[in-house]
Amino acid sequence: MPLEAPALVLFARQLGEHSLAWFACVFAVSVLGAGMACRALQRRRIRRSSAEEPDEPRLAAGLAIGFLSILGAASLVAYLASKLGDGRLLGLADQALADAVGNHVPWAALVAFSWLTHLGDAELLAPVCFVVALLLWRRAHHGLALGWVMALGGIVLLNPALKRIFARARPLHDHGLALETSFSFPSGHSAGAIVSYGMLLYLALRLLPALWHVPAAMAAAAAIVTIACSRVFLQVHFASDVAAGLLTGLAWLLVCVSSLEYARHRKRRRIRP
Repeated sequence: MPLEAPALVLFARQLGEHSLAWFACVFAVSVLGAGMACRALQRRRIRRSSAEEPDEPRLAAGLAIGFLSILGAASLVAYLASKLGDGRLLGLADQALADAVGNHVPWAALVAFSWLTHLGDAELLAPVCFVVALLLWRRAHHGLALGWVMALGGIVLLNPALKRIFARARPLHDHGLALETSFSFPSGHSAGAIVSYGMLLYLALRLLPALWHVPAAMAAAAAIVTIACSRVFLQVHFASDVAAGLLTGLAWLLVCVSSLEYARHRKRRRIRP
């Protein structure tokens, strides 16, 4: 790397040299933040229900926020893709981070991440999808079952299509712990993780007692962060691949959750006397 490397490239190299410490910080902040946010939403919901506020303004605001978030995610993914050509700054930073991770992360940590990354494998999530859908259907939650299947099925179709559009090669590595042959951008594991575990959290918030909501939020955050970061540690994805995967997965998750909430609202309106 040249001595006069841009600041972003130097930062990426330093981030890679201390990547395990950064992962621990991001993991802790994400898990605790998810738990605190869930608890705050619980308290807010209690206050709102006691005040008997109308549903329409909240629903409209939620749909508007979801729509703007989708547009923002799409814009960010397009921006990331535009900066990944040969010799571009973001591509150089990606490579610097991958090289530093390969040189400084101990073997034991790589082995651990090679096991944890399977939490985002399609081979694991497909049976989970089937079992959850079956349980929802048998308990007469037909709308939730359909939404759950469409959420996971949609990201399975969306991510490979995006990979073929951008056709980015994966980073090189020689540890042999994880082998992938498809294109790199965006990360399918990251997109699948945020949709799958995000939808599981949504189902938990809808169906489980309030006592389980905070632990469910923390567990979902832990799984998403671990799976996404494992792809960088194992050098099967660049950091920008993971960022794009999280953004596309979040956008699709917002579409699915907003649609389910809208359907629930419409059903409540029809049965309300």
